[in-house]
Amino acid sequence: MAPLALTALAASPAAAHGSMGDPVSRVSQCYAEGPESPRSAACAAAVAAGGTQALYDWNGIRIGDAGGRHQALIPDGKLCSAGNEEFKGLDLARADWPATSVKSGAYTFKYRVTAPHKGTFTVYITQPGYDPAKPLAWSDLDLRHPVATVTDPVATGGFYTFSGALPERSGRQLLYAVWQRSDSPEAFYSCSDVTFGGSNAGSTGASGTGSGGGTPAPAASAPTDRQIEAGTGRSTVEHHGHGDDD
Repeated sequence: MAPLALTALAASPAAAHGSMGDPVSRVSQCYAEGPESPRSAACAAAVAAGGTQALYDWNGIRIGDAGGRHQALIPDGKLCSAGNEEFKGLDLARADWPATSVKSGAYTFKYRVTAPHKGTFTVYITQPGYDPAKPLAWSDLDLRHPVATVTDPVATGGFYTFSGALPERSGRQLLYAVWQRSDSPEAFYSCSDVTFGGSNAGSTGASGTGSGGGTPAPAASAPTDRQIEAGTGRSTVEHHGHGDDD
């Protein structure tokens, strides 16, 4: 398995914060639904497991001293939380997380950033045969073939925008994004659920592993500027800058 080794320098105070906006990450989707009363079964289960604070802190799934040691520090089954107890609800193995409909070929990624910083973004996709009803393991990701890699993109309008290419896949898959800062060991992580050859997926039906039945979940979408601003008072992480390089 190829190591996720990314260069990092000496530690400095945490300043970069964000999460994947397109395709929307699990935590961003759940925050957009409303932390106090999420509309999808999966997001409601995440709140039941870990509480609402994780959603208000949607831009703070991080490891302060990662320094490229992602696999060493994050155990299997805890990739979406990056091993942080606060975000454990995002690790729930379910087949009904709201998902973004995609297709193979060129894709433009948009990473929502509330505090920009220099660094490298790397996005991985799950292997063919991925089962969303099982805990996500490192071996589920195609680590040898990232679907996108970019260093020091320019933040504009609250997003880092960069290009990638999605391989041939079918059904439900997951995109795992790592943002490793270059001026600090700090790294940020996010899980984005996607579907190939189908519509946005999820349900407001019964909890558990999720069957996709019941009332359709809200379409996968990132939080708006207004939603982000409304929740800053409840967040414990930084929101300055709204994604414009300083």
